[in-house]
Amino acid sequence: MSSENADAGHEHEESSVWDVVVVGAGPAGASAAYAAAVAGRRVLLLEKAELPRYKTCGGGIIGYSRDSLPPGFELPLRDRIHAVTFSLNGRLSRTRRSKRMLFGLINRPEFDAGLVEEAQKAGAELRTGATVSRVEQHGAAVPDRRTVAVVLSGGETVLARAVVGADGSAGRIGAHVGVKLDQVDLGLEAEIPVPPTVAEDWAGRVLIDWGPMPGSYGWVFPKGDTLTVGVISARGDGGGTKRYLEDFVARLGLAGFEPKISSGHLTRCRSDDSPLSRGRVLVCGDAAGLLEPWTREGISFALRSGRLAGEWAVRVAESHDAVDARRQALNYAFAIKAGLGVEMSVGRRMLKLFERRPGLLHAVLTGFRPAWNAFAGITRGTTSLAELVRSHPLAQRALSTMDRT
Repeated sequence: MSSENADAGHEHEESSVWDVVVVGAGPAGASAAYAAAVAGRRVLLLEKAELPRYKTCGGGIIGYSRDSLPPGFELPLRDRIHAVTFSLNGRLSRTRRSKRMLFGLINRPEFDAGLVEEAQKAGAELRTGATVSRVEQHGAAVPDRRTVAVVLSGGETVLARAVVGADGSAGRIGAHVGVKLDQVDLGLEAEIPVPPTVAEDWAGRVLIDWGPMPGSYGWVFPKGDTLTVGVISARGDGGGTKRYLEDFVARLGLAGFEPKISSGHLTRCRSDDSPLSRGRVLVCGDAAGLLEPWTREGISFALRSGRLAGEWAVRVAESHDAVDARRQALNYAFAIKAGLGVEMSVGRRMLKLFERRPGLLHAVLTGFRPAWNAFAGITRGTTSLAELVRSHPLAQRALSTMDRT
């Protein structure tokens, strides 16, 4: 073969390999695809469903989520929240109000589709209806050590220099990486259409109810003519969680309205020693078990970890050997653990406190203004649980006492 033909063959081979393949088009995957595409790389975003699609999610967009969106992204807000009603299993209700917006509410189908559109505008290619069956980094399907093979359910193989797994906590990529989970919770949710008189009563206000089971709580999020009503608790008592939701809905006077969607979902938090990569494959969002353990808030964790995964996947794709690829993957893990990992550690300790003393937490939030101000700061994104604990010795002592008991 002439050198000219050899060069042409090499170019054809290179063009058939994507720089970055992202699996899963939720907030984490779309953010990863956007970050890699903005860096000028060839990016393929794979999604098994057709978009838009429904996801069980309260849809709260806190400050950290807003700060992690692509520049110029317009949030499809259904409501802007200025008030929170707290209750303790239906009792001792108290409403706290703020002149400034605390957080916004979105519907996931619209939100996710908008993020994917931003990734496409940046240059990423979207492919829906693509179910990944496995990932291979060795073997006949892999032409060289710089390449990862993503095998689809129909047998087709997609080649990439780096892969980002954002396909959820039960996805294939997390299993390939070996993600380990140490907290699993069951969330149940209903989307309930309500008449204008009921919707008006809820406009601009959410309800958070500390529930009857350890670590459980319920919520009402208003979205125009629909209320998103849900509860969450530790997996293991599905019947109790279902009864909590039924009682919660009845207590709110909403039992007479027919939900247009009723759904359930398992949330999974990673263990401290869980890997975030394997070879040229990184995981982010739910696929990595990244979410806040106490509130189980996952959108901000998905957006932030997705952006980091996309940025570091570019570096992995540029690595010419396994040693350098490993170095870049470790840098990604360090970035995650230094930020989101610290927040998760504090969240675990807060969950432990909440499980044991929900009444105390309720009393502090509703009767101690600095606690309410801290809550407002977290929702607006001006602070975080980790920053609050670091800056308040009293909070440090309280959590340390709980750790010893």
